[in-house]
Parts: sequence; C-alpha cells; structure tokens
Amino acid sequence: MTPIPTREEIDLKKALEAHGVFVMSQVPDGHKHIDLSIPAGRINIEVDGPKHLTNPNQIVADLLRSHYSDGLGYFTIHIPNEYINSDLDLIAKALAEASIIREEQIRKQI
Repeated sequence: MTPIPTREEIDLKKALEAHGVFVMSQVPDGHKHIDLSIPAGRINIEVDGPKHLTNPNQIVADLLRSHYSDGLGYFTIHIPNEYINSDLDLIAKALAEASIIREEQIRKQI
C-alpha cells in the first residue's frame, strides 16, 4: 500500500517543481517508500514529523533505512516538517541547486 503524502511533502514537491525540478512522490526503493525523489540528482528526501526525532525505535529504523538507497546511487536527506513550514522556499531553492550539483557529479563518474 502506498502511503498518503503529508501536506509538507506536497508543499515541498510543488515548491521544487516551481524551481523546475522533476520530483517523484512515494517512490518504492525495494525496502520502503521514499517521500520525495529527485531522480536526475539521485536525491531522496524524507519529510519527517516529530516521531522521527523523539522515538528511539524510529531513530534506529531511520538510520538503517536512510542508507538502503546508497547502493542504488541515491543519497537521502531528512527534513523536519517544521523546516518545511518555516523555510519552504529557501529549502526548495537549495535542493534544486543541490540537484544540479549532483547531476554534474554523476556525469563526471560516467
């Protein structure tokens, strides 16, 4: 079953798309569903609520899950909901630029 995106995920996706970034939502990576993924830059984005920083079991699970996509060439960044709510445009702009940097790095590896 595909999870339903949160308001913060939807807001970030729209903001990234406004910066010209192609973003996929709720992408399965073989282990879990990634909240948002920028395929061109191989960046996975997890938009996290408070439980990801306050529940010890969730923290341990996230540590393991965050690196699962490394083997696929994707890096994962975790962004708390409160940052999306307070700094959406700055975050979207920085992620858009980071995606371009990653694309250049990936091209150099080929």
